[in-house]
Amino acid sequence: MNADAFRHFYNYHFAENRKVWEYVASLTFEQFAQPVYYSRGSVREQIIHLIDAEQVWFCELRDVMPSDPLPASDTDDRDAIRVYWDTVEQNIRFYLTELRDDMLFTKPIKEPEEDQVLAVWQVLLHVANHATDHRAQLLRALHDLGVDTKSQDYIFYAYDHP
Repeated sequence: MNADAFRHFYNYHFAENRKVWEYVASLTFEQFAQPVYYSRGSVREQIIHLIDAEQVWFCELRDVMPSDPLPASDTDDRDAIRVYWDTVEQNIRFYLTELRDDMLFTKPIKEPEEDQVLAVWQVLLHVANHATDHRAQLLRALHDLGVDTKSQDYIFYAYDHP
């Protein structure tokens, strides 16, 4: 386990997030905001949750306060969501650029108390795993809305990015 492996895996993570966003862009606003009776709700709310969770965890690692997530909206705010997501991704990329192997075993989280026991490598795995779960839920919701989605399997990314 080393920092380069995490940077590689997060490049996959970001690529898959962008694929999901391409599918989302094809939806009507009504489909985007339509209630989904599983997990977090609409496609919009799933995406906001995914972005917010990533922001919170990486803010904990850096010991900074996260900004508030985007509030619920009854208008098509996909442009604002994309900007928000890009900002979170850039902050994560910056963190990963500074990540060194020896940091993976440190426990830098100060708040909340229950997260103080987590090493950096555990948080990095959790965030990526959490996102995979929510992307799978989104892919199912998108499929149900008639979008032709594709697999998000890591191995296909690895074949193209040795």
